[in-house]
Amino acid sequence: MGFNDLLEIVGGLGRFQVINTALLLIPVVFMASHNFLQNFSAAIPAHRCWIPGVDNSSVQYNQSNLAAFIPLDGDQDTRSCRRFRNSDHFYWTNGTSKKDTEVCKDGWVYDRSAFSSTIVTEWDLVCNHRKMRQVAQSIYMAGVVAGAFLLGSLSDRFGRKAILTSSCLALAVSGTCVAFLPSFVTYCVFRCLCGIAFSGIILNTISLNLEWVAPKGRTVVGTLFGYAFTCGQLVLAAVAYGIRDWRWLQFSVSAPFYIFFLTSWFVPESARWLIINGRSDQALRNLQRVARINGKREEGEKLSEKVLISYMQSDINNGKRAHSPLDLFRTAGMRKVTICLMLVWFSTSFAFYGLGMDLQNFGVDIFLLQFIFGTIDLPFKLAGAILMSYLGRKVTQSASLILGGVALLCNAFIPPELKMARLVLAVIGKGGMASSFCCAYIYSSELFPTVIRQSGLGVVGMKARVGSMVAPLVLMLSEVSPILPPAIYGVAAIISGTAAVFLSETSNQKLPDTIEEVEARSKKKELQKVIYKEEVPLTQIQTPLHAHKRLLVETV
Repeated sequence: MGFNDLLEIVGGLGRFQVINTALLLIPVVFMASHNFLQNFSAAIPAHRCWIPGVDNSSVQYNQSNLAAFIPLDGDQDTRSCRRFRNSDHFYWTNGTSKKDTEVCKDGWVYDRSAFSSTIVTEWDLVCNHRKMRQVAQSIYMAGVVAGAFLLGSLSDRFGRKAILTSSCLALAVSGTCVAFLPSFVTYCVFRCLCGIAFSGIILNTISLNLEWVAPKGRTVVGTLFGYAFTCGQLVLAAVAYGIRDWRWLQFSVSAPFYIFFLTSWFVPESARWLIINGRSDQALRNLQRVARINGKREEGEKLSEKVLISYMQSDINNGKRAHSPLDLFRTAGMRKVTICLMLVWFSTSFAFYGLGMDLQNFGVDIFLLQFIFGTIDLPFKLAGAILMSYLGRKVTQSASLILGGVALLCNAFIPPELKMARLVLAVIGKGGMASSFCCAYIYSSELFPTVIRQSGLGVVGMKARVGSMVAPLVLMLSEVSPILPPAIYGVAAIISGTAAVFLSETSNQKLPDTIEEVEARSKKKELQKVIYKEEVPLTQIQTPLHAHKRLLVETV
């Protein structure tokens, strides 16, 4: 007996699961907006050097006039970071210039037709400071890394709901502060705090969803989680299209979390976690509430604390032991699960955000491209859900990573002028990573035991955020060679897809509650022995010496 049997009594797939899933997944829509926000809030508009005596006058200058003051590149467009060096204002006003150039000493003029304001235009993050926008995104992702590490363990100790509620409030406050901060340094600090809160919401949303759903419904719930994240990318494209000022855009995607902070109070704590942590009285109330909502009032009233404890006795005994993130590496089975999932999460996030944060380099309208990149996730995640149901988690996880990795690796060698081919391969690559993400959330929750599930999700989530933190920095290698970023993303995905083959299958199996269950599952998969079994023909039953042996390979 176990918690899954208790859940079946009160309803593992009913009205309660629908309501609970909706309350948890609506905030996820705006979580995606925060992750991809810098595509718009840190967009780099066309720009050139400020020309004293020209840009502060009422005279209008066209492209041909500006050629007297600004060098042209190979496409006859004005260069963004240099101007002709002139000895005094007289040369400029007479359209005469010297041949040597200098950096923009007086600032820049920006094209504000697409964006009225971005952090780039406000703090001049161009030319020598161009890399700072990538640094800002990496700092945000560093916050997500820290949140995954810290809040995963805290959730196992203090409960899923407490961390979820506090994280919603933290994201609302820190996100609002970002919209009104005066300097780039404080912007980065509070974006980092947003990242920490992001992890708290994501990790506990996954656990509270899956721990209240019967095994046969986990694939559907996990897929809905992935679709919520995808919808967030589409919502961001629409909101950013309507709001072109970065401060109001930041405020618009942060303010809803004040509402989500209030709605999170209606989400019940995981009964599984409550029982294991000695709070069976509250677990009983939660289970009876679920039974009423699911139309099983009588079944719920028959439950008692003694019944709960009898169902979960072995798990309670194991739960009394002190657990720490080190338990993820102490035993062979847990070590294999943790290391393989760390590779899967790192490369999935690494490639996903490397592509998703580089939209301006495809030469397509950024609002349209954000919509395309969001839309392509829908069919890939649907295909992933179907594969998970019919072929299992392991095949889906491995195939998604390898498919996406091969597409990205091929993209590295497509000439830049073939924009459509590069875009198609990038879309396939991102779709593969989206399918991998969708599977990874479900697969990881099914592989880690309840006693350290949040710690496990926190550790692999931390590796995912390390990947998303490193991804923008890898984009800087395009200045060395444009082949390097997509090639690195692709190779990492292929290696991790291969590593996923070594994981155990979990489709339609009960969630493990203890480390011992994970070890037993691992040994069952790996341990094979050769058994020589005697088979005596009926015609020779009177002469046992004539019995012959047949080689049988049995999985224990």
